[in-house]
Amino acid sequence: MKSLTVGLGERSYPILIKQGLLDGIGTALQQNPFAKRYAVIADDRVAALFGERILASLHKEGLQAEIITFEAGENSKNLNTIAALASSLARMGFDRKDGLIALGGGVTGDITGFLAACYMRSIPFAGVPTTLLAQVDSSVGGKTGVDIPEGKNLVGAFYQPRAVFIDSVVLKQLPRKELLNGLAEVIKYGVIYDRDFFRFLEMSRREILALDLRILDDVIARCCRIKAAVVEADEKEADLRRILNFGHTIGHAVEAVSGYEMAHGSAVAIGMAAAAELAVLKGLMDTREKERLVGLIQDFGLPVSIPPEYDRTRIREFLQADKKTVGGRVFFVLPTSIGRVIITDEVEEEMLTRVL
Repeated sequence: MKSLTVGLGERSYPILIKQGLLDGIGTALQQNPFAKRYAVIADDRVAALFGERILASLHKEGLQAEIITFEAGENSKNLNTIAALASSLARMGFDRKDGLIALGGGVTGDITGFLAACYMRSIPFAGVPTTLLAQVDSSVGGKTGVDIPEGKNLVGAFYQPRAVFIDSVVLKQLPRKELLNGLAEVIKYGVIYDRDFFRFLEMSRREILALDLRILDDVIARCCRIKAAVVEADEKEADLRRILNFGHTIGHAVEAVSGYEMAHGSAVAIGMAAAAELAVLKGLMDTREKERLVGLIQDFGLPVSIPPEYDRTRIREFLQADKKTVGGRVFFVLPTSIGRVIITDEVEEEMLTRVL
């Protein structure tokens, strides 16, 4: 088992990575319980795949647990879903001594974390991420939230889990598009923080795409370590943590214009390529470095350009509404080389127009 800690003082928590861990979560929680009763929150698709297994693991250890589901998809990531889930918890008699378990991908983690932060003015929760994207990124760090018509993740809270349990074996049961969806976030870590990790991804592409779990466990652990280090230094995104938004400024806008039909990872991949192009236009990044970055994105089967049918005016509107915008100024995370980025709002209109 690989184990690391997100060090946040009294709110520190472990990340456990082990093949087959899904069936051992009951044992882990029996040894270190954080609630007297658990509600497993999952979308209907994930519940059908893994719901019975996690309940069996919990019940085997004598833990009280129920499962509550919602309709799969980004379109469920809204305040109506939070209200419906909270009503279910209340009807089932859940109180402040009880806790939640997020079983699923990034949408489920965001919903469950926000629900936990709000229900009874906060109850504890743990994450059991079942997609690569959630395992390497969204399950770690405590950012929770939902979408509103004006933009993605505009309503939410910073609320840390009590633990994160990662089982890479579950990735073999998911559609291939879910693997690709997570790989954009994986590439991001190499660009913003670790040039050697970027090189590792270039060398290990075949094994990763073939779902070599030994390699994937290393990838997941390395991403979690990087994110933990960033979160420990800047939990609430006042400064350093903003580098984790690389690819997300334009990416979120593209995702929103698609009506959330485009996968988050694909949108982030497009956003990373766009940010690299902006960096070249501003003279911050060498063209060869940009081509290396764009080349790796493409080698992993991800898109690098905004579909021509997407309304560029609407993209700009979503950019202005992005939660990373301050005082009407849109901030971009731009690479200066692979492994190093800067945060700036100094992007000329004509450059942005050219990139879009």
